[in-house]
Amino acid sequence: MAHTVQDHQRALPQAAVLSLPPSSHAKRLTVLDTLLCGAFAGAVAKTVIAPLDRTKIIFQVSSQRFSAKEAFRLIYCTYMKDGFLSLWRGNSATMVRVIPYAAIQFCSHDQYKGILGRYYGFQGKALPPFPRFLAGSLAGTTAVMLTYPLDMVRARMAVTPRQMYSNIMHVFVRITQEEGIKTLYRGFCPTILGVIPYSGITFFTYETLKKLHAERTRRSQPYSYERLAFGACAGLIGQSASYPLDMVRRRMQTAGVTGQQYGSVLGTMKTIVVQEGGVRGLYKGLSMNWIKGPIAVGVSFTTFDLMHNLLHKMHQLGYFTH
Repeated sequence: MAHTVQDHQRALPQAAVLSLPPSSHAKRLTVLDTLLCGAFAGAVAKTVIAPLDRTKIIFQVSSQRFSAKEAFRLIYCTYMKDGFLSLWRGNSATMVRVIPYAAIQFCSHDQYKGILGRYYGFQGKALPPFPRFLAGSLAGTTAVMLTYPLDMVRARMAVTPRQMYSNIMHVFVRITQEEGIKTLYRGFCPTILGVIPYSGITFFTYETLKKLHAERTRRSQPYSYERLAFGACAGLIGQSASYPLDMVRRRMQTAGVTGQQYGSVLGTMKTIVVQEGGVRGLYKGLSMNWIKGPIAVGVSFTTFDLMHNLLHKMHQLGYFTH
């Protein structure tokens, strides 16, 4: 009898996993709920790694050779010269961009998963590998298309002195007046080309790790530290795969203030390789990304999931009505 009870207790979590995969309860929340979760997740993650992100961009747009020693020397000199808060210069522009970007990305990912689930016959279940990758790629592409000028502004603010641009609106005005409105979309092509593998691989890896975790542990939800680890792995793989296109994007975005001229994606890539070398040029700052990327993606995914679960519980308890 004791053996029968024990077998039943072991079978119960497995049934829970099969009937309630990690993402199945997401359908019960509204689009507004998902937008809110994504916005908060993006804001927290980007604020945490803002000094490292700014440092990486400065190296990306210059011909100076990157090293960890030089990166931390730059952070220290910036702190000594302009104060602690200067390490977050451009973060206001980042927030203006990342809040709508993350909100759209997470929300559209949720919607694309539902659409692809119905199309492939996996409604309410974990998607197979290719649709899982496709949902992430479509989510990232959608978010980039709707928020790209904000990324352009953020890059300009990160690499210029405070005297050049006083605020976000000043950046928009000066760029459109001095360089033309098309400049706001300079670097758009490499961004789209880069976000397809990056977003696809990142979401695919995170969702796959959660699925494998549920199958192995028979727990429908991983712990917070496990989510952080899954997100860190996803960010590490995704950013490593798409990094050269991120380099090209930054060079094209900041061409107006660095004195360089870049006409196309392939032309920019060729210039970088000729002047700075293949690996050293196209992967400059990648080691910095191996620090900040996993942290940012891990924090982002974990914050989104925890917020999602919290809002779901609040809906169940009747705090909100749809």
